[in-house]
Amino acid sequence: MKVFDGTNVNYITFGSGEEWVVFLHGWGGSIESFKYIAENLKVNKKFLLIDFPSFGKSTEPKTVWGVEEYAKALKEVLDKEKIEKFDIISHSFGGRVAIYFTSVYTNMVNKLVLIDSAGLKSRKGFVKWCKVTFYKLAKYFGFYFNFGSKDYNALSPHMKKCFVKIVNKNLKKNAKLIKVPTLIVFGENDKDTPVYMAKKLKKLIKNSKLVILKNAGHFSYLDNYYEFKPLLENFIGG
Repeated sequence: MKVFDGTNVNYITFGSGEEWVVFLHGWGGSIESFKYIAENLKVNKKFLLIDFPSFGKSTEPKTVWGVEEYAKALKEVLDKEKIEKFDIISHSFGGRVAIYFTSVYTNMVNKLVLIDSAGLKSRKGFVKWCKVTFYKLAKYFGFYFNFGSKDYNALSPHMKKCFVKIVNKNLKKNAKLIKVPTLIVFGENDKDTPVYMAKKLKKLIKNSKLVILKNAGHFSYLDNYYEFKPLLENFIGG
């Protein structure tokens, strides 16, 4: 547990080897979102999985956080563990943090993986995005939410402000600054971060490769796990 800006940030580490891989979950997720994949990867690496503040066992931010603050919290955890170089595996909101982090702390990141990543301006309204995201989390991770018009209003006023600050941040300029080898993976049926966003990211990030997974939606790494897993192993293991 690491305290940053008055917020308790929970994380775990495991694995062997000299090199590190850091997993960043999506909005509403937790360490559990990537834990199964990390535990089953056939690579000789050490892993760090974090609960972003307000999720999992981490506490809610004391102030209104945006992408920058989440990235700084991650940096604090990495500094505590004395991790100076690593690969990032990120999903959705985690991709926002990964894009910002990699553009600012350029020398720390070896390779970057963006899965169904958010970060570019969306055509979809925020409230609709929030409801769809919660529904998919319930489907894949067994969480329960009372779906309906009260979803957004049920959030704390403080977290509403965080949500709005985060989704209104366009990371286009940050993406252009990324130079490290980057694997962009999107589901062909993703309605939350559609394939057109993946193609934009591909154009913005020079040293990047785009893979569209068949029969997969916003959680493409789960929908098409058996194609995604070797793809990831080859990229970070090579």
